[in-house]
Amino acid sequence: MENIKLLLKQDKTNFVFLGEAGSGKSEIALNFAMLLSQVTDKVIHFFDMDMTKPLFRAREAIVELESEGIVFHFEEQFMDAPTLVGGVNKLLRDERCLVVMDVGGDHIGARSIGGFSIELNKPHTAVYYVLNAFRPWSTDIDQIDQTLVAVLHASRVNLDNVRMINNSNLGVATTMADFVEGCQKIEEIVAPYRAIEFNCINETLYEEARQKVDKNLIPLHLYLTYPWVDVE
Repeated sequence: MENIKLLLKQDKTNFVFLGEAGSGKSEIALNFAMLLSQVTDKVIHFFDMDMTKPLFRAREAIVELESEGIVFHFEEQFMDAPTLVGGVNKLLRDERCLVVMDVGGDHIGARSIGGFSIELNKPHTAVYYVLNAFRPWSTDIDQIDQTLVAVLHASRVNLDNVRMINNSNLGVATTMADFVEGCQKIEEIVAPYRAIEFNCINETLYEEARQKVDKNLIPLHLYLTYPWVDVE
């Protein structure tokens, strides 16, 4: 929570989440918006920009976010036709509110925000790239570099503005040992080039992790779950 407050003290008003499909950026964006709602009186606008998959999209948690006063924006799609939600640039420029943007996976999804790059590259915007040591695109620096370059090229976001988030997990079955292993892997790979701003962990492991690891932690409540997903 203190890390969130610090961002607001730095006059950040826009928070954008990028990453490969399956990295967990939608869950992180949802939780980030909820945490913001606890520490600010500003109106929070959440944009679901994901047009690349039919499942695990932030819009499935619209009821939960709107119950906390968060304004939710998304555009209905017809089949797989890309549709872009409106009003983005206006709110990105409005310092009286906060914007959280969940961008669709990989470089294909990142194209949806290329038209907003002027605002996304300004100091009041924090752009986060999500890494997961257990996914094939985050296993070494070459894989990370390849996918990150493609995403940034499509989104037209400057590399200097990107902050790294570690979300190393193996799904709902992730253990504390898995989390620690993932943190170590990402630190070894990324730390020589860029600091890890946050380490995300399932809220069920959060208190234990606070006692065991010296990391900036964000607890994640899993909003995007399905009956056919094993949660035992």
